[in-house]
Order: sequence, then C-alpha cells, then structure tokens
Amino acid sequence: MQIVTPPRPWLVLLGLALGVCVTNGFARFAYGLILPAMKSSQGWSYAEAGWLNTANALGYVFGSLFTALLIRRVGASRLFSSGVVLTAICLFATGLDPSFWAQSLWRILAGVFGAGSFVAGGALAAALFQDDPKRNALSIAFYFGGGGGLGIILCGATLPLMLEWMGPTSWPWSWIGIGLISFAICPLSIWAGEVLRVPTPGPETRHPVPARRMLGEFCGYAGFGLGYIVYLTFLALWMKERDYSVMLISGVWVLLGACITLSPFVWRSIFARYANGVPLAMILTGIAIGSALPIFFPTAVGVLISAVVFGLSVFMAPGAITNFTRKNMPQDSWGATISLFTVVFAVSQTVGPIGAGLIGDSTGDIGDSLLTASALLMLGAALAVTQKPLAPSKGRPH
Repeated sequence: MQIVTPPRPWLVLLGLALGVCVTNGFARFAYGLILPAMKSSQGWSYAEAGWLNTANALGYVFGSLFTALLIRRVGASRLFSSGVVLTAICLFATGLDPSFWAQSLWRILAGVFGAGSFVAGGALAAALFQDDPKRNALSIAFYFGGGGGLGIILCGATLPLMLEWMGPTSWPWSWIGIGLISFAICPLSIWAGEVLRVPTPGPETRHPVPARRMLGEFCGYAGFGLGYIVYLTFLALWMKERDYSVMLISGVWVLLGACITLSPFVWRSIFARYANGVPLAMILTGIAIGSALPIFFPTAVGVLISAVVFGLSVFMAPGAITNFTRKNMPQDSWGATISLFTVVFAVSQTVGPIGAGLIGDSTGDIGDSLLTASALLMLGAALAVTQKPLAPSKGRPH
C-alpha cells in the first residue's frame, strides 16, 4: 500500500531520528562515558560494570522478540512514540537510585522499550518519500546513522567534561540530565510518529528462510554482536585508567559520533556492488581494526584514528544485513529474515560486555578485552566472507 508523504517530511524525519538519539545514542551508548565515574564511586568490578550493558542487551532481546507481535496490535506509530517516552523515563529514573539492582532494572527496561521504538521507527522512516527512491534511501540512512551518531556526539561533548568538573560521585546527575533532554525531545518524536501512520501489517505468506545456506552471514553477524559492544562499553574506562585527558576522551567520542553519521555515504557503493558476505566482512574488519588500534598504538593519534575507523564501520553492519536480505530473498520474506538476524545479534551482544568484564578482572587490564573483541570480530569477518549469494542474478556483480 502506497503511503502518502506527509507535510513537512524532513521535520518528520528529524523527529524520528531524534527518537533514535534517545533509544540508541543515549540509552545504549551514554553508559560507556558515565561508566568510569560509576565504577570508581561504586567500587564495581569489571564484570559488574559489564553486566549493566549486558542487562541492557537482554532487554533488547526481549524487546526485539515482542516487537513483531506488538507492531501488529498497536501499530508502528504508537509503538515508536510510546517507546521513546518510556525510554526517556527509564533514563531519568537511572539517576534516582544508585543501587546495583535499580541500575540493572532500568538498564533492562531501557533495552526493552528502546528496541521496540527503534524497530518501529525504521518502518516509519522507510515509509517516507516512497515515490522518490533516492530520498527514501536517504531517509532510512539518516534515521539509522544520524540519530545514533547525534546522541553520541551530544554525550561526548558534555558528559566527560561535566563529570570532571563535578567529580565521579555526581554520575547520577548525568542520567538525570540525559533524561531531561530526552523529555524535551519527546514532543517532536511523538508528533512525527502520529503524523506518519503506516498500515498495520496483516498475516504474511512468505517463503521459508534458508538458514543453512546463510550460515556465513549469521555467524558474521553474531561476531558483530559479540565484539562491537566491548569498545563502546569500555573504551572511555580504558582511557581514564591510563590518565588520558578529559578533552581527548570527549574529542574521541564526538569524532566517533560524527563518523557514524557520515558512514552511510562511505558504504553505499559497496552495498550496491555486492550481494554476498563481502560487505559485512569488510565492515567487521574495520570494527576489529578500530577496536585494536588503541592497544597497539596507545597515543592520542592512535585513539583518534581508531574512533574514525570504528565509527565509519560500526553502524553499517545492520545495513549490510539489510542489503544482503534485499538482494537475495523475495520481498515477502524480508521481514522474517531481518527479524531472525536481529535475534542472532541481540542474543550475541548480551555476552560481550560481561564476558569482556570477566576477562578484564582475570588479567587486570580491560585492554585485553578490547583485543579479544577484535579477534572475535576478525573471526566473524572470516566466516562472513564465505557467504555466497543465495541465487545467481543476471547482471548483478559477485
């Protein structure tokens, strides 16, 4: 069914992207910047610190599993809007009780609500500019890359400096401030969700997903889930423990967010050319190199280059999966295939943070966890590159 593009579509897209700023940029990735202060003031081990991002990832698993059911009952618009609001409440509440159980609870709930909103918002963004393929592709890329990148830029520009000025025990105020900013974003995101209503999908008749023939891509995506989250969870802590300046930590995260925002433009020609596992393998290699660079080149230049390489790659793994699915599966199976990839990713990313924390506790150096994550990402790349196209297509390269 063709969706009529609403008035002021670019403002609608901004509202959707700001929702991602809340559900991903703030709810999933601000934690890595606040973690050094939380760990030092609370006396947590690396494993306890990693658990809180694993808790968020567990919530993301449950949110991903329930989204397919909820989107049919309440619709993408309402699921997106309510998810943004509920995630904002969770972020604000995270600053009200510093106890470990309360932190775990709010991290889990932020993952549940954030996942539902993120998936539903993707469906809404895809409904914009349906009569203009180039603008439609741009709206999808901006939704996924622009919103998350903006959230990381905002966090990087403010949180390290605030915590340096107010001291590590002030970390609850970081969450309260993030919650207040999220509340300020909510009205535009709610309006965007309500003005852009898409039909609730009916029962699908689809081809079965040939999972055995897609093992290379599935294994590569599992490697992505295991490895990428370690860098975003522990890099700032690793830098803090080595007495890097707060300005450098802030600059690394702002640069990281800017590169995430630009990454769709870097990879679109690769996506257009390949229908096999090569794009995912290249992306995983970039993430692996970015994760390992700070350890092998522990200088300001080395860390900044790592932020560029990592940032230009990390948010494009879902794009590679979407590209592979669109080129190899019939359209009536796209939803089921991407949902299966999402579950594989969501489950695997629950292991990364707490596993990295346990490695850091056993060796006394969280840098060893960054290297382990890099090795897992390279293994994922090696498996992804074995993925062949599912069916030959005339005129399609590779």
